[in-house]
Amino acid sequence: MAGTRVVLLGTSRYADDRLPSIPVVGQCLDDLRRVLTDPATGLVAPDDCTVVLDEPSLPALGRRLTRAMTGAEDLLVVYYVGHGIVGRRHELYLGMHDSDPEDPAFGSLSYVSLRDRVLDSTAKTKIVVLDCCYSGRALGEPMADPATAVLGQLDIDGTYLLTSAQRDQVALVLPGEPHTAFTGRLLRVLEEGIPGGGEHLTIDEVYQQLSTVLTREGLPRPHKRGTSTADRYRIALNRARRTEPGQTPGQPLEAVISRARRHGYQTVLDDLRALLLAQQQFLGEEHVDCRRTEQHLALAVGASGDAPEALRRLEDLLARGGPLEDTLDTRQFIAVTLMALGRRAEALHTVRVVLADRRRLLGSGHEGTARAQHVLARITALNGDTTEAISLLRDLDDRLLGHGLTGDRVRRDLALLTTEAPDGR
Repeated sequence: MAGTRVVLLGTSRYADDRLPSIPVVGQCLDDLRRVLTDPATGLVAPDDCTVVLDEPSLPALGRRLTRAMTGAEDLLVVYYVGHGIVGRRHELYLGMHDSDPEDPAFGSLSYVSLRDRVLDSTAKTKIVVLDCCYSGRALGEPMADPATAVLGQLDIDGTYLLTSAQRDQVALVLPGEPHTAFTGRLLRVLEEGIPGGGEHLTIDEVYQQLSTVLTREGLPRPHKRGTSTADRYRIALNRARRTEPGQTPGQPLEAVISRARRHGYQTVLDDLRALLLAQQQFLGEEHVDCRRTEQHLALAVGASGDAPEALRRLEDLLARGGPLEDTLDTRQFIAVTLMALGRRAEALHTVRVVLADRRRLLGSGHEGTARAQHVLARITALNGDTTEAISLLRDLDDRLLGHGLTGDRVRRDLALLTTEAPDGR
């Protein structure tokens, strides 16, 4: 959207042991960027979404924030994930690497400073989201109700403020989850939508749904402050909107796949089965949408522990034929399943042939070709050929220019392999 800027800010590592590291912050920012810059349903173009993770210098952070907010005419979104620290006068500080929980004025980002920069923006609407603890047991400074004291500082004319209002580290991140409790459930609302809602979701509708979900799960209820008409700003398409004539009922396959990639395919097995049943009844068993759902259902079956059944399903799909790209996807999924079965040589051969076919038929710049090269890099790494894997990932990173979900995953895998490689190459 022209005139929109998004700033995603987070701190995952802290020098002071009293502020525990929050490793999931990076994943939170990555997935927020992916959702908010989605070409079909996103809020902003990738170049207008700035991610700032673990910036150690306050002056450098100020300069980066100023640059990132430049050009915001219609909407400015600022999102912070990390530790929140309440000072002695209940003033709010956002934790940074060198924050001192006893004296947060040193080494922390004052919320007043951030608020002043947001106030300077020419954007008609500003949305500020804070996913942080304000105080609590983790900081050794329990307070009766710090959230209420802090909220009074947050109002900005024409702004909607949404805060997790969490009071301690325990509530911030739940064991085994890839995101903070608040950001993970916000992502779920944005990706799955709100059943019964309209075509678009306003920021206030997102808050209401998020509040319901968090309360139902026994998690701290979020807080909000809205001024002017900011609460009615349409922040996202509603992916669960009522089915229109000619559309398939049920949640879109893309939304289910997105959750599968975040939490694992085994977590969406029942969703894929229900979606396939609805598609078959509505479209017929041989419709291309049904076949695509069957592909991912096979992956979910394999991820749930039945790789032989997953391979049988994929081979049956391949024998039935179909559009070129779907056939290439099926063959690629077969390679992944062969790897899960321990048939490494077959998996490696299969994915090499798939990649060659994709390059020949679709071109090296095609998204499916990039995914195949990424799969090949992972399989070669698992087979012990780190040198080839790094070469494939570096080539892919250069061509992707670091953008998008595939680019984020390539960079993470490349960082892992180059760290582990004895010579760093």
